[in-house]
Amino acid sequence: MASSSSSGLTFKLHPLVIVNISDHYTRVKSQMNPPLTSTSSSATVTNNSSNGVEHQQQVPRVYGCVIGVQRGRTVEIFNSFELLYDPSTHSLNRSFLEKKQELYKKVFPHFYILGWYSTGSDAEESDMHIHKALMDINESPIYVLLNPAINHAQKDLPVTIYESELHVIDGIPQLIFVRSSYTIETVEAERISVDHVAHLKPSDGGSAATQLAAHLTGIHSAIKMLNSRIRVLHHYLVGMQKGDIPCENSLLRQVSSLLRRLPAIESEKFQDDFLMEYNDTLLITYLAMFTNCSSTMNELVDKFNTAYDRHSRRGGRTAFI
Repeated sequence: MASSSSSGLTFKLHPLVIVNISDHYTRVKSQMNPPLTSTSSSATVTNNSSNGVEHQQQVPRVYGCVIGVQRGRTVEIFNSFELLYDPSTHSLNRSFLEKKQELYKKVFPHFYILGWYSTGSDAEESDMHIHKALMDINESPIYVLLNPAINHAQKDLPVTIYESELHVIDGIPQLIFVRSSYTIETVEAERISVDHVAHLKPSDGGSAATQLAAHLTGIHSAIKMLNSRIRVLHHYLVGMQKGDIPCENSLLRQVSSLLRRLPAIESEKFQDDFLMEYNDTLLITYLAMFTNCSSTMNELVDKFNTAYDRHSRRGGRTAFI
């Protein structure tokens, strides 16, 4: 497999494709390893008491097609659908594929099958058989690979797009997979949907405080990453100014264009608006604290009145308040 593609195509991947592939894998994984009940859990522990290891079925790879449009040298992947795969023959169900293609053509007449997708850590030799089988639909299909393994240290998306190129290896022409770069392209509806999914309540019953902590952690990580990138750019510009690094006018123009996009935050109007919004926020915070204190005081008075009335009905001495 070559390191990078030389086709010159520009790929734009929409979040809906990533969500569909992840949902497909999650459903298959849940069906293969359903949640254990108390009875089944005890039976599993009994059966595995000899080795103390609980065995789970390995989740198979999932397969599907990606659809979209190609305008010139730009390929935009909008959606995807699932496919049936026969692991014994390493082939796809062709009749099911043609039926799904016909249905999608009725709803999205401008979308075409651009390639296929699967899950795994890397492309395998058997993937080329599926890739060649789709060449009668698209002469140059693309391969979208999603790595379902969780890696907390990884910053980029676990998605790789492959193209196929004909290379001569040991005197024999062979098709191999080559990596291609891509960008994430979103529309308004997708941004709203992704934001809604990101704010869903956790299935484990996490509280609002847990969600807030996770949200703040994400914001902190984003700010930290932005700070590190700005610091690298600053060091690079300082080195260029000192003469340690050769001057590149194209890079300087890009930095100048980026700085012009930043809002002017040193103006007097910005300071006035900022202070007004800051004071309004503090006022709302103080009002919320007063409301909370008043509510707590009312509860205390109600409890005191309840205890005082109960003491009076018992016929004891009452204090004059």
